Amino acid sequence: MRIVITGGFGFLGQQVAEALLKRRTLCGTTLDRLVLADRFVPAGSSLAADPLVDVVQGDLSERLDEIFARPVDVLIHLASAVSAECEADFDLGMGANLDTTRALLDAARAQSAAGGPTPRVVFSSSVAVYGSDPALPLPPVVGESTLPTPQSSYGTQKRVCEMLVAEYTRKGFVDGRVARLMTVSVRPGKPNAAASGFLSGIIREPLSGLPATCPVGPELRVALASPRRTVDGILRIAEAERGSGPGQLDGGLPVNLPALTVTVAEMLATLRRVAGDAVADLVTVTPDPAVEAIVGSWPAAFDNARATALGLAPDENFESVVRAYVADHPDAVAPGSLPAPGAIGA
Repeated sequence: MRIVITGGFGFLGQQVAEALLKRRTLCGTTLDRLVLADRFVPAGSSLAADPLVDVVQGDLSERLDEIFARPVDVLIHLASAVSAECEADFDLGMGANLDTTRALLDAARAQSAAGGPTPRVVFSSSVAVYGSDPALPLPPVVGESTLPTPQSSYGTQKRVCEMLVAEYTRKGFVDGRVARLMTVSVRPGKPNAAASGFLSGIIREPLSGLPATCPVGPELRVALASPRRTVDGILRIAEAERGSGPGQLDGGLPVNLPALTVTVAEMLATLRRVAGDAVADLVTVTPDPAVEAIVGSWPAAFDNARATALGLAPDENFESVVRAYVADHPDAVAPGSLPAPGAIGA
């Protein structure tokens, strides 16, 4: 089996790649080659050095011939421009998100039309496809049958791509499935340009001994998923067989990955409880209307029934998310940030 991950050296791309290399199988088939396609490849990457990994570096739309030089069995499309940069630069978002996705789908279609395997395409969408339209406010709890009315360029681009995946699947060009990702927290590493990036930063930066700014009111409710649960969801949707039985993927609807609903105040209270006052006091609340407008338009409570049927579950609570972050990234926690050895993960 040859699997391609776009955005393969991004945070989620690396996480999914590591999980696949550990498993060595998907859909009950042995992994032969894992292709990681990205514009940037970190120097000295251990993933790039793995004997099962091929690296395709550059703009995706200019590397399709290389990606499809051999048959692609599974394409996990994670590459994307993020929310705030799409809002600030419309053309960037349309090119990186919409045009590139259609080019990938057309390349996958060409493979099947030439007699190759019909690729299984997993598209990573977003909670940002939802928004509260004045004529159609969001219900208290959102499900896959809730009409998406995105209120940002990023959400609109993701929604259009969802429909393209559904149409290419209906026509038999690809076997497409869509995973709608919740905001992933806590992400390691440096901040990115996502409007929701602060939902990692208000935990990650204080734990590393750095100040952080929270650009929304603490009463804001958000839907989160840990990196571990997000990777589990992507791979489960990738390997789910078609059908209406238990654990199967029925119909063409996207799957909302399981959501943990918390307020920002609860997140900050968890940080204070786990790491103490000195760490929690590194967070300053300074509302930014532009960020509040984007993140505040997203729903916070989800019906997880469709994901549950696939064997997926939300994180137990936000403290378990913080504990998992520290367990997975101990080097990112500054000495003295935790009140006592074993305070997290005990």
